[in-house]
Amino acid sequence: MQRFEIPDGLLPGTICVSYRKCGNPNCRCASGDGHESWSWTFMLDGKKRVEHVPADKLQEIRSRIEQGREFQDAVREVLAANARLIVLERQQVRARMKKR
Repeated sequence: MQRFEIPDGLLPGTICVSYRKCGNPNCRCASGDGHESWSWTFMLDGKKRVEHVPADKLQEIRSRIEQGREFQDAVREVLAANARLIVLERQQVRARMKKR
């Protein structure tokens, strides 16, 4: 079996923004949109987790999630190609059997 390397630092899940009001009646958020707050949602040990993403880590986490998604997409493509090859092989065997 051929071995492959999984890049370090990949993350699963999604990242999204929400707007929260801080509760201070004198704050600008009291009469408008809330403060921007980013969260990362993912599954861990079969359970959904939601973690706050600090502003200084936003770009790093976002990039690692995107890289994780790209890796998963590439693996899915390889698996689908392998499945197609098996299907084609079986079709060829059946066609040869019919010719006999």
